[in-house]
Amino acid sequence: MRLLTITKIALLGLCTAVCVFAAAKDQPKTRPHYEFSPVNQYGLQLTAGYWNPIIAYVSRTSGVDLTLKIGRTSADTTSYVLAQEVDFAFTNHLFSPSRLRMGWKVLARRDSPPVRSQIAVMEDSPVHDLAQLRDQEVGFPGPEAFLAYKVSRAHLINSGVPVRVVFGGNMDSALAQMASGKVAAVGGNSQLLAGYSARENRSLRVLWSSEPYLDLPLMVSPRVPPEHVRAVRAAFVGMMASPEGRLVLQRASSTAGLPRTTGFVAAENRDYDNYLRFSETAPESLR
Repeated sequence: MRLLTITKIALLGLCTAVCVFAAAKDQPKTRPHYEFSPVNQYGLQLTAGYWNPIIAYVSRTSGVDLTLKIGRTSADTTSYVLAQEVDFAFTNHLFSPSRLRMGWKVLARRDSPPVRSQIAVMEDSPVHDLAQLRDQEVGFPGPEAFLAYKVSRAHLINSGVPVRVVFGGNMDSALAQMASGKVAAVGGNSQLLAGYSARENRSLRVLWSSEPYLDLPLMVSPRVPPEHVRAVRAAFVGMMASPEGRLVLQRASSTAGLPRTTGFVAAENRDYDNYLRFSETAPESLR
């Protein structure tokens, strides 16, 4: 009788162990999760409106969850990248010799025509050339903005045109300051200036344009395992070939005022060599 009792207990324990194992086996595996920080090209609401549907699609498709993390200003958002608080970014703020040592790599880029740094005024402005901006207030998104601030500011310095710098926090805020007459001109990214004109139906006069640069890249930190990098890259690059992904891109592009439905293509660090060349020859304060 005692032997029977011990056997029953042993069988019960075995059943419990099997049931626990089966329950554990049925538990969904934890999905990898990373923070994603795109630079503030627009105001916070428009930035979120553009990116959230895109990263929701990429998360579903890749099996790698991405969460949007943006600061109040472009400089704030870049600080997350520099502090290693995020592992994916949409940025051109890392192409300097010192920042490249952090090990971030380009995995894709937005498939749009090359962009240029520009200095622009409102169409009805009395300013028609750069020399007229001497000692005037000129608006820029922020000190980290590569095309909109660093390249345009370097041109003003090299042209011997001193200006009073006013940072707006993002391109839309700098443009709003110009539209209201608070600044005489803005340094901008040609794509963002054209998008503003389309959304707001306001014409701008471009006083100067730089050489062309590729549109911003998607970048990834060295901490992300290669299999997660491949999955996220494939999801971004494959969006245009997917009916659902293309619809997401169409809506996002319209939201941002892009001239056409814009997807993503694979890219590498070497595609951004002219960014590095600028950083090596720019005035010391802009490197």
